[in-house]
Amino acid sequence: MSQATAPSLSTAPVGATAQQGSEFTPLLRKVRGRGLLERRKGWYARMISVNLLALAAVVTGFVLAGDTWWTLLLAVPLAILSARTAYVGHDAGHAQIAVGRRANRAIGLLHGNLLLGMSYAWWNDKHNRHHANPNHIEKDPDVGASALVWTTEQAAVRRGFARWVTRHQAWLFFPMLLLEGIALKVSSVQDLRRQPVRERAVEGALLALHMAGYAALLLTCLPVGKAVAFALLHQALFGLHLGMAFAPNHKGMDMPDPAGERWGHLRRQVLTSRNVRGGPVTDWLLGGLNYQIEHHLFPNMPRPHLRLVQPLVREHCRDLGLPYAETGLLDSYRQGLRHMHTVGGAARPE
Repeated sequence: MSQATAPSLSTAPVGATAQQGSEFTPLLRKVRGRGLLERRKGWYARMISVNLLALAAVVTGFVLAGDTWWTLLLAVPLAILSARTAYVGHDAGHAQIAVGRRANRAIGLLHGNLLLGMSYAWWNDKHNRHHANPNHIEKDPDVGASALVWTTEQAAVRRGFARWVTRHQAWLFFPMLLLEGIALKVSSVQDLRRQPVRERAVEGALLALHMAGYAALLLTCLPVGKAVAFALLHQALFGLHLGMAFAPNHKGMDMPDPAGERWGHLRRQVLTSRNVRGGPVTDWLLGGLNYQIEHHLFPNMPRPHLRLVQPLVREHCRDLGLPYAETGLLDSYRQGLRHMHTVGGAARPE
C-alpha cells in the first residue's frame, strides 16, 4: 500500500473497533504467562558494565595515542559504543531495565545527558509520543514535516531550498544522517526551556558537564585542528550509525488516516512497524530495534526477550490475518528510500 498521500489503511470492517481492542488481550496474556515482561537486571548489569569498560578502553587509547592523526581511527569504535550507550538510554526510557522510575531515570541521565550530551527528558517526551501513535501524521513527531517530509501533502507546500531538499530527499537521506549526532545535541539544549525548573537544572548541568569534559579530553590530547576533526568524525559516524538503526523501523509503512477509523493497539503497532531479519550481529548493532513490531507491542519488555516473543507475535498475527512485515536490512533501506522518493515527487516539476 502506498503511504504517499496518507490514505485510510484500516483493514477492519466498520464497527470493528471494540473487536480490535480485544485482539491484543490473548497475546498479552500468553506473554505474561511466560514471564517475558519480567526485568532482566543481571543481563542489563553485565551489558552496561561491558559497554562502560569498552568506552573507558577507547578513551584510554585516545589519551595514550596523543598528538597524531592516527588517533582519528578511534572515532570509529567510539561512535559504535556511543550508539550502544544511546540504546541503554532508550531502554531506560521505556522502563525496561529497572522497575522504579527513579532508577531508570538515573540510568537514562547517565547514558544520555552525561555520556552523550543528549537530553533524556527531551528524548523520552518525543519518543513516547511516537510510540503512542506511530506514523500518525498529526501525532507522531517522527513524521512531522522538518528537514524531510513523509506525505505528498507535506511535500507539495515546500518552498525555496526546502523544496529542493524534498525533491532529492531519498538521495540526501544518508548524507544528512551525518549531521544527526550534532542535531540531537542542539535539540536537547533547545528543549531545556520546556522542562520544569528542577528537571531543567539537573538536565542542563549534566549536558554542560558532558560538553566541558568532551572538550577538555580532546583539547588536552590534541591540538585544536585535530581535536575539531576528531569531534566532527565521531559525531558524524555516531549520527549515521544511530540513524541507520532507526531508519528501517517505520519509513514506508502504513500511515493511519487521521480522519479514519481508530485502530486498536495491535493493529496500530503492527501495521506501522517493520522488523529486520538477522542474527546476533544484527541484534547487537541495532540494539534490538530490529524487533520493532515486538518492541512497539511491548515497549517495556527487556531487550533480550524481544527475540523470544517474536514467534508468539508472528503466530498471533497469522491467526488474525494481519500482515507481519519483516525483511532484510538492505531491503528495509530500499523500501524506506523508495517511499521518500515517491513522496518527494510532489515537489519535483511535472
